[in-house]
Amino acid sequence: MDNAGVYKLTDDLAIVQTVDFFTPVVDDPYTFGQIAAANALSDIYTMGARPLTAMNLVCFPTKSLPISILKDILRGGLDKMNEAEVALVGGHSIDDTELKYGLSVTGVVHPKRLITNSGARAGDKLILTKPLGTGIITTALKAKAVTKKTIARVSQSMARLNAQAAELMVAIGVHGCTDITGFGFLGHTVQLAQNSRVGLKIDIASILVFPEAGNLARRGFCPGGLHRNCDFYSPSVEISSTVPEHMQDILFDPQTSGGLLISLAPSKATRLLKKLHQAGIKDAAIIGDVVSQPRGKVVVK
Repeated sequence: MDNAGVYKLTDDLAIVQTVDFFTPVVDDPYTFGQIAAANALSDIYTMGARPLTAMNLVCFPTKSLPISILKDILRGGLDKMNEAEVALVGGHSIDDTELKYGLSVTGVVHPKRLITNSGARAGDKLILTKPLGTGIITTALKAKAVTKKTIARVSQSMARLNAQAAELMVAIGVHGCTDITGFGFLGHTVQLAQNSRVGLKIDIASILVFPEAGNLARRGFCPGGLHRNCDFYSPSVEISSTVPEHMQDILFDPQTSGGLLISLAPSKATRLLKKLHQAGIKDAAIIGDVVSQPRGKVVVK
C-alpha cells in the first residue's frame, strides 16, 4: 500500500488522491487546524506530486463546544492550504460527540515522475527530515506534563508543510519516499523495506528526537498506538540490545505530520541534505542505509 491513490488520466498526467482526519493533538484550535491540514497534504508530497484542491472533513460536537472553536480550526486549515497554494473547493460536516478535522486532497503528477514507497534500492542512503516523538509528547500534553517550549517546537514542526522538502527531493531525483505518521518510524520503514524488497539499516545515533520525548517515554506517556505498532511490526524489526527501552518506544511512536523518509543514491544524499539545511530544514539527517539483505527487515543499531 502506498501513501495515496494514483489514477492515470493521460500519458503525461495522473491525479493523486488522499484523505486524512483525526482528533485534536494540541489545545489551540487554530494550531490544530494547521497541523491537520499539513498532515493530510503530506501524502501528496511524498508521491512527488503537487496538491491542487482540498475538501474539509469535520466532525463537531455542536452541543458541547462553542462554534468559535470550529471557526478557528477551519481558519488554521485554510491558512495552511493557502500557504500550500491549494484551493479549498468544499467539504462535509457532521454533528459528532468527538471533534475531528482533516482534509481530502487531490494533486497531480507526471506518471513517470511518481515517487513511491516501493522504490528504495540497495546501496541507497536514507534521509529523515523531522525529529521523532510527537505522539509521546502530545499524549503527555493531555496530562499537562510538557513544557510550553517543547509544545511550541513540536507544534511548529507538525504544522510545517513537507512541500519544500518534497520539491528539493523531486529536483535532485530520488528512488523512494514515505512520510512518518501513524505507523511510527519503524512501521513506515518496515513498509518501505517490504514494498521495495530490500533491507534497511538504521543508525540510532543519527535519529533526532524532540526535547522531553525520551524522559516522557521513561515516565510512561506512551499512546495506545505505540503498543499496537510494536505488536504488529516487531516481527520485521531487529533492535540491538544497546538501544535503550525509551528509544525503542520512540521508534514505534505514532507520529502526526512527521517528516519525509527519503531513499536516494549516496552520490545525491549529501547534496540533498545540504539543500535541505539551506532551506531551513535544519533537523534533516542521514539516518541509515538500504541493503540487499535481510529483505523486508529493519535492523536498528
